[in-house]
Amino acid sequence: MSGHSKWATIKHKKGAADAKRGQMFTKLIKEISIAARMGGGDVEGNPRLRTAVLKARGANMPKDNIDRAIKKGTGELEGVNYEELTYEARLGEAAILIEVLTDNRNRAAADVRNILTRAGAELAKSGSVSRLLTRRGIITLDGETYTEDQVMEAALDGGAEDVALSDGVIEVTTATEDFESVLNVLNGKNFETLSAEISMVPESPVSLDNDATAKALRLIEKLEENEDVQNVYSNIDIPEGFETE
Repeated sequence: MSGHSKWATIKHKKGAADAKRGQMFTKLIKEISIAARMGGGDVEGNPRLRTAVLKARGANMPKDNIDRAIKKGTGELEGVNYEELTYEARLGEAAILIEVLTDNRNRAAADVRNILTRAGAELAKSGSVSRLLTRRGIITLDGETYTEDQVMEAALDGGAEDVALSDGVIEVTTATEDFESVLNVLNGKNFETLSAEISMVPESPVSLDNDATAKALRLIEKLEENEDVQNVYSNIDIPEGFETE
């Protein structure tokens, strides 16, 4: 388990899922726009754009929003040019990878460093965190809407590596090259996904005590709330049934 579904469940229980929907869409629009700017607006001919669009569809973003984001990236509509940055950090045993898309490098750097400092974390040597993580396709579904067996039957047909239920969320894990086919199979069988993305998951998750886990998750949440932070990944394994305050 990557911990992805557990963290999604915790945020849902805190009532944050709906409140953060608009913020999530904003981040998805930025990703689609930069992918279109770098590789063109042809979804089939631009792998990064195709992945970004699949992620947006997995989050149930309206098609009009996706189309506008592509046009902003290609210049058909006025948009903003974003720069990509990556930061690696540590908070005790927790290793954290932070991906940034920003139109102001200095602001983003200052904000990320400030958030880390306030949490008692520090920047890590380049490569020291990224080597602990590997890219995987992660698709999540509501475990109260579907059973694990229902999802497993469809997902394995599409080539999924694993299907697991944790704290009310079903998490489907795929190799990156099989992500699109698995998602298409699930969509074709009318499964509604909570999220679908190429994520960074830990090769060897680290288990922390409840206090350290809560501290790491508060840091992750603060980073995710920042407008320039696109994605946050960690090597921590969230304990079963864990809930933040």
